[in-house]
Amino acid sequence: MFQKVDKLLLITIVLLLASGLVIFGSAALGVLAVNEVKFYSVIKTQLIYALIGGGLALYIGATIPFTWYRKHAYTFFGLALFVTTLVFVPFLSRYHGGAHRWIDLGSFTVQPSEILKFTFVLVVAHWCTKYRSKFKDWKYGLLPYILAAGAVSVILLAQPDFGTYLVVMSASFITYFIGGARKRHIQILILIGMMGFVTLIMVRPYMLERVKTFLNNTHDPRGSSWQLNQSLIALGGGGLTGRGLGQSVQKFNYLPEPIGDSIFAVLGEEVGFLGTLYIIVLYGIVASRGYFIFRETRDQFGRLLAIGIVVIIMSQATLNIGSMLGILPLTGVPLPLVSHGGTALMIALFELGVLLNISKSSNIHI
Repeated sequence: MFQKVDKLLLITIVLLLASGLVIFGSAALGVLAVNEVKFYSVIKTQLIYALIGGGLALYIGATIPFTWYRKHAYTFFGLALFVTTLVFVPFLSRYHGGAHRWIDLGSFTVQPSEILKFTFVLVVAHWCTKYRSKFKDWKYGLLPYILAAGAVSVILLAQPDFGTYLVVMSASFITYFIGGARKRHIQILILIGMMGFVTLIMVRPYMLERVKTFLNNTHDPRGSSWQLNQSLIALGGGGLTGRGLGQSVQKFNYLPEPIGDSIFAVLGEEVGFLGTLYIIVLYGIVASRGYFIFRETRDQFGRLLAIGIVVIIMSQATLNIGSMLGILPLTGVPLPLVSHGGTALMIALFELGVLLNISKSSNIHI
């Protein structure tokens, strides 16, 4: 099953997942200091999701021919939209951190927006492949994209989940752009995006606070700037080689979400600049192999789906790392294959499995 896939990409995925589990285990010690029961619970669930659920998801993604997804693109996208709206149903929704992003199924929760990311890219890739020759007519190019993007936007921003919104819009936009969108249509979408961002800042006070924090990290140091400042302290304290694995200070009651959004800061404090560089290089290899798969794949749908998956993974990693370094605003996006999160971990591995499957039809097998 893995014989004909891009071997370097497969090895990199395994290394990234294994490294992520080590980093996660160390970061979770911050949870142990507060709640021993929760510590063992998150360790157990992360291992189950990574080694069992994630391994199965990677296998399925790499096994099913990628062309099969095209046949059911509309169905998958429609189901994903419907399931994501269930986070607003009172007896199903789990409210946490000021947002409705999870469906509570009793013993576990599901974050359906992770599935929505993949299916939106899937349907855009299919549409561009089928109707590219008709894109001069806005009814076949711009209008369908705006309608689909509008539906996704309403659902994600109502939760609210601006981080996932940025990831899915980035991936779908790049897929649409490469898929043959007209220059004028791209300009219209950029204008709509800029107007939408300004509007969101005006109606969502917390987003304005994050922009202020990004521009000035001394703004509200015990409030909106707290996470960024603690992250910078952690990264600065790690120096070149770090304090040592398990020796982070900031993960104990200083960094919010040390096993989630802030896990890169814990990594930097414990293994230093060299350790963070190692993780960044692994992401870089994923990006480069994904690009080569996109370039060398003969099937147009496969090419667009490949680049969409790469942008999903890389935009998420960039947003997380950039926000911890203070070069991007905080978005609350987890670090792929590293941060805590069962649905996100499994879907990311599934997407990478699909990318491996696409590599079978390319001209590169290293």
